[in-house]
Amino acid sequence: MQEEIIMAGFGGQGVMSIGQLLAYSGMTEGLNVSWMPSYGPEMRGGTANCTVIVSDSKIASPLTSKPDSVIVMNLPSQDKFSPKVKEGGLIVTNSSLIDKEVEREDVEVIKVQANKIANELGNTKVANMIMLGAYLAKREMISLETVKKSLTSVLPERHHGLIPLNEEALERGFELVKDSVSV
Repeated sequence: MQEEIIMAGFGGQGVMSIGQLLAYSGMTEGLNVSWMPSYGPEMRGGTANCTVIVSDSKIASPLTSKPDSVIVMNLPSQDKFSPKVKEGGLIVTNSSLIDKEVEREDVEVIKVQANKIANELGNTKVANMIMLGAYLAKREMISLETVKKSLTSVLPERHHGLIPLNEEALERGFELVKDSVSV
């Protein structure tokens, strides 16, 4: 098993955080992982993406040109990365901010109203966790419980007060996909 994922959005949307969280969780479960960040010229507000590879065998390269999955938080990221997904792959798209359809029929697309749900939870900054939860429900390579437990190790201590909210956001995204509710 090897899964190559690109997570992308504007700086400040938490794509690096969910990438680190997924990589750390995979490592906790005894898998081989790599995490490769990439920032645009600006940090907050500029483009940001990271590549995470999770495998039960050695990883030859931390880079991917044809990911199995992408999680996209904004339209520029969808436009850039959705054409690169392997045939039969997965695209998780933030339909709160992206109203353009993915123009491919050979991949599975999951639309998640991440910002809307995050607003309902009281903090738009957890939209990234909702997206990660939705992804985890579809790709069952790492358990949701491991990801939730890893929050204390990955999030800075100053944000530990937000761990219950992050756990709730992960669960909401996970349940949306697991329960096959229209997202």
